[in-house]
Parts: sequence; structure tokens; C-alpha cells
Amino acid sequence: MIIIYGIPACNTMKKAFEYLKNQGLTYEFHDYKKKGISPETLSIFLEKLGPASVLNKNGSTYKQLEDATKNNLENPDALFEFLSQKTSAIKRPILVDGEKIIAGFDEAKLAAWLKS
Repeated sequence: MIIIYGIPACNTMKKAFEYLKNQGLTYEFHDYKKKGISPETLSIFLEKLGPASVLNKNGSTYKQLEDATKNNLENPDALFEFLSQKTSAIKRPILVDGEKIIAGFDEAKLAAWLKS
């Protein structure tokens, strides 16, 4: 079963939902706003995807930070704590299917990921 992590109001999430629906795929939606993120799940994201793929530097949550705070996020512990508290700074969507995981919505990459 695919689990898709994100927030419902995000346009990228809406594209991912539509894509999965059009492929006839069922999924479970994990809403960060309602459920947050467990330390275990965040650790897996950071380990498998890497910090650069998990931290959404294009979103307003990150862009509004002061430079000193942005620089501090280079520290893995600081990044983990920040993403634990500010789930809106996690790249969207993140899809998990068993051991497979992918971040972001790129139709071609998602299609290849689903076939793998």
C-alpha cells in the first residue's frame, strides 16, 4: 500500500493525488497537519532520501527564515528538530511503498518508481 505524506492544500499534493487516481492506484494519505510526523518516519526520510531531498527550500516556511537559522539547518540535529516541528518545510509529496521511497512530484520519475 502506498502512503503519501504531505498536506492537503498543497498544489503539488493535488497533482500527486490526481496522478495516483488516474493510475487506478489506492493509497493512504498521511496529513502532517493532523498527524504530524513520527521521529522514526522522519529519520527514515532523512536516511533514505538525504537532507537535500527532504528539506523544501522552495517553500515559504524555509524562505521566511533568517539566514542564521538557514545556516544552522546544515547541522543534522538542528534540521531534524526543525522538520519535526515545522512539517510544512518537508518536501511534498513523499511517497512510501514498502521499502521504496520518493520525494517530490515529477510524473516521469514517479511512473518509473511505481514500476520498479
